Amino acid sequence: MAEFTERILGDTGLKVGPLGMAASYGAPAEAFEEAFDRGCNYFYLGGGRRKAEMKQAIRNICGQGCRDKLVIAIQSYARSGYLMEWVFKSRLRSMGLERADILVLGWHNRRPSPGLVTRAQAMKAKGLCRYLAMSGHQRKLFPQMAADGQFDLFHVRYNAAHRGAQEEIFPHLQGDDRPGIVSYTATRWGQLLNPKKMPPADSVPAPSDCYRFALSNPAVDVCLCGPKNVAQMRDALPALELGPLDAGDTERMKRIGDFVRSTTRKF
Repeated sequence: MAEFTERILGDTGLKVGPLGMAASYGAPAEAFEEAFDRGCNYFYLGGGRRKAEMKQAIRNICGQGCRDKLVIAIQSYARSGYLMEWVFKSRLRSMGLERADILVLGWHNRRPSPGLVTRAQAMKAKGLCRYLAMSGHQRKLFPQMAADGQFDLFHVRYNAAHRGAQEEIFPHLQGDDRPGIVSYTATRWGQLLNPKKMPPADSVPAPSDCYRFALSNPAVDVCLCGPKNVAQMRDALPALELGPLDAGDTERMKRIGDFVRSTTRKF
């Protein structure tokens, strides 16, 4: 069975491992360092206060002379250009970095304001970041933003319960010059792994199956994993060696996803 291997993130030229790491849930630095050693080099610092351990891991990895192998994405939820740049610089300083690879404009369900985008482009021009990204939950917005050509990649929600990107995003972002795609919420915040939420006759999938589902779609360059601890990080890693799901397992994940979505609050 084919493994998931290193690939290029859209047309950025950045070499990335297929499984990315998110700081959101507070895994210790050693979890992220072990993941990096296993080829997971996309490190995402989003919102929340649990970024200290990933920052330490980044400092440790860079201290070993491996900065050029890391792809560091810093997300900002700020709607003020001044605040966005101030916080971004603060996070860079906290890691001893002069620049990140990606600035992510976070949670935009409508077009970001022209002023915010202009400030982000100015930050890119100053060398604070190399590429610009946007995240959000309004799927139809992404093809519109891609047509504008202002962003190099997008962070999109995609899992077995939320499959709308297959029709509303992925078919519209194709070709050699397409933006990169980073997917998140592979486990739907753990609901796809909850024994109480399984349809009759279906067993609970392995965590790695959730990541394999997302990565089995060729449009997805990186699937984010947000571990709470070393064990959760290790539970995700088999996805790399196991590779794409077969047809039977894909249908099983869809069946579980549909059941979970039908029996939980829709969001």
